[in-house]
Amino acid sequence: MSCSKVGKTRLFTPVWESSRHPPGMHMNVLIVLAHPEPKSFNAAMAAAARATFAARGHVVSMFDLYALDFDPRSTRANFTSVKDPDYFNPQIEETHATEVDGFSPALEVQMRKLEACDLMIWQFPLWWFGLPGILKGWVDRVFAMGRFYGGSRKYKTGLKHGKRALLSLTTGGPQAAYEKDGFNGDIDAILRPIQRGMLEFVGFDVLRSNIVFGPARLSAEERAAALAAWRDRLAAVESEAPVDVGRY
Repeated sequence: MSCSKVGKTRLFTPVWESSRHPPGMHMNVLIVLAHPEPKSFNAAMAAAARATFAARGHVVSMFDLYALDFDPRSTRANFTSVKDPDYFNPQIEETHATEVDGFSPALEVQMRKLEACDLMIWQFPLWWFGLPGILKGWVDRVFAMGRFYGGSRKYKTGLKHGKRALLSLTTGGPQAAYEKDGFNGDIDAILRPIQRGMLEFVGFDVLRSNIVFGPARLSAEERAAALAAWRDRLAAVESEAPVDVGRY
């Protein structure tokens, strides 16, 4: 089920049982960009995605985390409510805030966008074989217990069941370095903790990752071709089926 929050009442609406979006239907798309340079290739990828979806009539929201000066730390600033003033346990405070509408206004905006989205795209550079800290902190703060998971609401019974997520990323090294026998190891194995432990955990079906290997080493023509291929893929993403992420 997906939900939007109004006052202290959650309004639940049905979701499509198929993870493929019905042709001709408009999607609600959320793009989360995590790169410190506005002129970066990652920023260009995010802009291309935003423009492609908007041109097709989809509803698009984008959070540029660096432009927002997003604080990745989970602190009491997440909340307007307090469950235990003497000991800060984030999950206890998240659960309580869910019950009493106690999330900070800025965080509430981001949570509502996440709740509403049919497709979420994370655009980021692969840093130290994982997410940039600012994006990991976004997950820590926005994927709140009680609000997005808890009890039996995990994986196939998660809040975002029937909705889809896609990782779009760049690497520093070439593609050969990220193959199963490559210098850095299998890129699918590297991404599995993100896809399984974050996206699938809250119910998302995961689409095939979009990876541009070593854009800093590409020519201007090659980067343009990568952007064009990205736009072409997104123009038909409604018909894509999820991939088998696998387990650890």
